[in-house]
Amino acid sequence: MIANPEKINVKAIYAAPFFNDMVKSVSEGMEKSYEEIKKVLGLIQGTEKIEVYQGSKTYLKDEKTPSPSPAAEHFAELAATYTPDKPLYVAAIGAITNIASAILINPKIIDNIVIVWLGGNALHWDDCREFNLHQDIAAARIIFGCGAPFVQLPCMGVVSAFTISEAELQKWLVGKNRISDYLAQNTIKAASSYAGGKPWTRVIWDVTAIAWLLDGNFVADRLEKSPVPEYDGYVAHPSGRHLMKYAYHINRDALVEDLFEKLTALN
Repeated sequence: MIANPEKINVKAIYAAPFFNDMVKSVSEGMEKSYEEIKKVLGLIQGTEKIEVYQGSKTYLKDEKTPSPSPAAEHFAELAATYTPDKPLYVAAIGAITNIASAILINPKIIDNIVIVWLGGNALHWDDCREFNLHQDIAAARIIFGCGAPFVQLPCMGVVSAFTISEAELQKWLVGKNRISDYLAQNTIKAASSYAGGKPWTRVIWDVTAIAWLLDGNFVADRLEKSPVPEYDGYVAHPSGRHLMKYAYHINRDALVEDLFEKLTALN
């Protein structure tokens, strides 16, 4: 995102809430994301003016009540200054709480935004309990149902094909610059910890949301009717739903090439 200033004008970065076995609460997950964003930006020159906002500290308790945060409030205010002819794009790579909260704060912004989200699994995938979506189902239901222009990048069955190996990271990123080395070494360390000495590849999920924005033939998509995430973990497909963009293929090698080229060119 930062390495493509000719295509992307970064307005802000928001920390999303999450909960897994590495944190004690949703709030702590958001705080760790916030600190990591600032750490990564500190490894790249020229990012001092990029605004970073803390996100929601809780998931939505229902589909009518926002989870207030500096991120949600900023997005609601910023999106209100855009128009349907010149929309604001938001690339979301975690629980969609911040954006859903902004829509609840100011529902009129749905005409002024385009949501690109890494969330849910492929239409053909049996298990619907994908991490990003299942963290905040109420928020996901708002995003899938609000009618805002929406691009879904499904995790398992689509983006799961975008994998990186240790050999590639060692050859193309390690030792090239601060940010390339940091990302490569962290990925190698994390993947090696669970691989147990066996061969591995690691899915680089979040890159694909930005890849769609770059419009470089990295992501193939088509129109599909928007599904309905249910609270029991399944996804419903009722008739009469509005259309969304659905990513169905990642051009893996082309995207890896662009990613390595752009990362190693950063100072």
